[in-house]
Amino acid sequence: MRPRVRPPVLVSYATFVLIGVSAGSGGVLLLAQMSGYGVDRAEIGTMFFTGTVGFVLAGLAAGALIQRFGVRTALAAGGGAFMLASLYMATRPPFAAFIIVQVLSGFGAGVLESALNAYLAALPSPTTLLNRLHAFFGVGALIGPVLAAWIVGFTSWTVVALIVAVACVPLIFGYLLAYPGKQPAEQVAGTVSEPASGAAVPAAPAVPASGGGLLGAALRDRGILLGAAMLAVYVGLEIGMGNWGYSYLVQGRALSASLAGYSVSGYWLGLTLGRFLISPFAARIGATPVTMMYACLAGVIAATTLAWLSPAAAGASAALMLLGFFLGPIFPTTMASAPQLAEGRLVPTAIGVMNAASAIGGSALPWLAGVIAQSAGITMLLPFTIALAVLQFAVWWPLSGRIRAARPAPRLSGQSAG
Repeated sequence: MRPRVRPPVLVSYATFVLIGVSAGSGGVLLLAQMSGYGVDRAEIGTMFFTGTVGFVLAGLAAGALIQRFGVRTALAAGGGAFMLASLYMATRPPFAAFIIVQVLSGFGAGVLESALNAYLAALPSPTTLLNRLHAFFGVGALIGPVLAAWIVGFTSWTVVALIVAVACVPLIFGYLLAYPGKQPAEQVAGTVSEPASGAAVPAAPAVPASGGGLLGAALRDRGILLGAAMLAVYVGLEIGMGNWGYSYLVQGRALSASLAGYSVSGYWLGLTLGRFLISPFAARIGATPVTMMYACLAGVIAATTLAWLSPAAAGASAALMLLGFFLGPIFPTTMASAPQLAEGRLVPTAIGVMNAASAIGGSALPWLAGVIAQSAGITMLLPFTIALAVLQFAVWWPLSGRIRAARPAPRLSGQSAG
């Protein structure tokens, strides 16, 4: 690991742990928030829609923000928005204000995710780095529920929001100290010379100052749209199974509540382990990212089919962890392909668009899964998930063709800047 690259990579990992803690604690805090505000599930649920609006807006604006001000300022702005939203929630605002401030929270998280994905996608071994980055989100998501449950056991839910806000402060200083500012307009996007070695290495994504209409250009690019579709389906599958898997095991497989809870935790643990382990293993055997993705997509279809057809509830439970394991690398590896899908000046915008699409899919498809389960029974969750898994494979087929056509697919490297 190059010393000058290490600090921003480590700060990016810490950021995703914090975002994961915030996301993971949300479900635990819902009951306390409903009780405190005197609202029902439908009313509190509006916060998910306003948060998604903010996240989508961030995805669409992130490319222009990075292009105009540089990755350092973009991260500081995103971190500041996330911090201010959390700090305001810690004051226990009126319910209407609590719902509205989720737009700011979603925007801040969206800018952070898009900017960090764009930054790491331009470094050496982006597939490995991005898999690690999103694995650290999983680490935070595993910590969050335990931390939140412990805190609300003896004090208010607002303390969790305050902790998140305070944790943002050192991260914002980290962005200002560790990340580069705006790249010179004449610099070629994605590379910068390193005087110590004389070799050219990828740097923070840079785009020409004259690159207007970046969002429009990205939305007209078929490769970027395929990447956006891929992540929309992926996140819909991931969140859908995460949200409805418990209901399926309890109502569809007659598993006890405690065992079903452990099974869903195993699903998320599998997702995190897949991001830590599959990419290094693929590097060891000399597989390309495209080949690794095909293997993971096949594993997702196989694991979902096993969970559906397994005659025993225990088999379905084990298959859920296997499903999470193979799902893990799909999101970060798709993000890592952005530099091969778009010209250099469009890469940050492409990643923002893909991030925005993932948020839309993560809202719409789990809702659709719930509608199907309500009308046709919870046992239809697995056939619906298999359909999404096959759709992922169908989208990856033309997407991988564009990646291969862009440049020869590099083999995964075990050496990285992270």
